[in-house]
Amino acid sequence: MNIGFIGLGNVGGKLANSLLRNGYDMVVRDLDPQAATPFLQAGATWADSPRELAERSDVIITCLPSPAAVSEVMEASDGVLAGLSSGKVWLEMSTTDETEVRRLGSLVAATGADPVDCPVSGGCHRAATGNISIFAGCDREVFERVLPILTTMGRQILHVGDLGAASILKVVTNYLASVHLVAIGEALTTAKKAGMDLNTTYEAIRISSGNSFVHETESQVILNGSYNINFTMDLVVKDMSLFQTIADRHGVPLELSPLVLEIFKRGQLELGSRFWSSGIVKLLEESCDVDLRAPGFPEELVDTEPEAIGHEVIPAFG
Repeated sequence: MNIGFIGLGNVGGKLANSLLRNGYDMVVRDLDPQAATPFLQAGATWADSPRELAERSDVIITCLPSPAAVSEVMEASDGVLAGLSSGKVWLEMSTTDETEVRRLGSLVAATGADPVDCPVSGGCHRAATGNISIFAGCDREVFERVLPILTTMGRQILHVGDLGAASILKVVTNYLASVHLVAIGEALTTAKKAGMDLNTTYEAIRISSGNSFVHETESQVILNGSYNINFTMDLVVKDMSLFQTIADRHGVPLELSPLVLEIFKRGQLELGSRFWSSGIVKLLEESCDVDLRAPGFPEELVDTEPEAIGHEVIPAFG
């Protein structure tokens, strides 16, 4: 089976590498040809256009920074749609808008190919080891066809329903992560101002009801001072805006989401669009004249779990 992969950035490059090192034949493409160099050296081949990549692949994967970028790659005159045909599968692994993935999915289906939205969650460090989680929205028969590919890239694979459902859930979980990050900044800063040791504070939160995945991961690079979580301010603003759009579309009168979105927009303005998202806590550090540094925390997260073949997750209730 030939897999075509478009988008070799912070997340996409790691997912593509999981496939390559596990023996899949791959065709790759990125706006930056240099990003493809290590893949070409490891045996992948290059496609001069998204259309060529689609024509040469059984499964086409896109992992791109925005819905607009996905639309361009898919619908350009030499785009993916022009190279699709019956029996092929499009896996959309970007964090994108549900209505857009459904619109593109209908165009994919018109070619005879099958669309799947399957964004990932869990951090770049787990994408690097093939241990990240993946949501998949598609027909059950299509899900079972692509499950071996998904279990190569991820550890826990959840079939969430029809096309578009995975994109909704990914935006929901990213919203929660953004809220947790702002809350962690406030918690650590308050503890610091109150004279608490931050190593002790980290452990107190970790073993308590205040714990979260965000605390166990992003707090480490905050306390190190690198803030390096391989995710940037502009991406948080994009994802938070997608979540707010879903809520507005369905008439949900959110109160917390607009506030957190405004905080990240301010962070984007003051720190820069490409500043690491964990750096949002710097706004509070600077206003309180403190730094949240503590010894022993890593500059960048590394997944210490060995790579393992993934499995489907079955909901425990319902």
